[in-house]
Amino acid sequence: MTYSRTVQLPVTPDEAFALITEPERLRRWQAVSASVDLRVGGDYRWTVTPGHLAGGTFREVVPGKQVVFGWGWDTDTDLPTDASTVTITLEPNADGTAVTLVHEGLSPEQEVGHAEGWNHFLERLETVAATGDAGQDEWAWAPENLDPFVAAEAVLAAIQPVLRGLTAEDQPKQTPCADFTCHDLAEHLFHSLQQLGGMAGGTVTNPEAGSLENRVSVMTDQALTAWRARGLEGTVAGPGGREFPASFFAGILPIELLLHGWDLAQASGQELRVSDELVGYVRELAETVVPGGRGSSFGDEVVAAEGASPVDRLAAFAGRTPIAA
Repeated sequence: MTYSRTVQLPVTPDEAFALITEPERLRRWQAVSASVDLRVGGDYRWTVTPGHLAGGTFREVVPGKQVVFGWGWDTDTDLPTDASTVTITLEPNADGTAVTLVHEGLSPEQEVGHAEGWNHFLERLETVAATGDAGQDEWAWAPENLDPFVAAEAVLAAIQPVLRGLTAEDQPKQTPCADFTCHDLAEHLFHSLQQLGGMAGGTVTNPEAGSLENRVSVMTDQALTAWRARGLEGTVAGPGGREFPASFFAGILPIELLLHGWDLAQASGQELRVSDELVGYVRELAETVVPGGRGSSFGDEVVAAEGASPVDRLAAFAGRTPIAA
């Protein structure tokens, strides 16, 4: 079975090609995280929604005109990585660029599911091409089957709009963390991601260049890749060489991302939109982590304001007071 659809984008073919191949652009409409080796024989891997990883190999790459790649899912034995073929063709016209996506090699059941997915994401592609921002993806809002990895991806999706909204003027602003400006907090988050990824045996590399959103997204993906490869069983060495359950440190990833995303939103006057279901899961993780870190990583619990949201109550549990307060 084959799925096919054409959408019209009000941009040039080169701009459309960037939207469908560059990780920073892909994260605005189709992926929570994306790694792309854009050459024939190069691999790609996209976390399309939290817990759902697609991947394959590029078979044809013609900049500004066409890209062909294998498609499949990381843990799907019926449609594994590279098992089907996606062809995206770009045709210039008077209104910009016609983008045609054809997905071949699907069973009838797979075609139905992938049609729903492609329709959803192609609509988001139209939006981002027209406005520059497709907004938060409702499919990443409250994922099922939460574990520390899926939760970290869902939190990343929630904080990415905040990270994109930060400007150079925000760097010296004080965050709810007494010792950190926005710039200091970003540097702290980079270090934390490197440290947490290293505990799983991975290497997390700071891209150095690019936006804060790009750097945090890339580093989080590297850390999660290491943790998925390692798994949650057994123990890992923590600070001072002391052994901790692996699940303990894996659970710090979504806590760190959510609390520091909240800190940056507070400092820059932005709204952090995150589902109550996701916050509830991260709160459960935090209850095993935060108490032992009071006086160092976390302050004493503060009283949340009446009617505070779940994420504001989580911040209060971690010793944070909203900037407005």
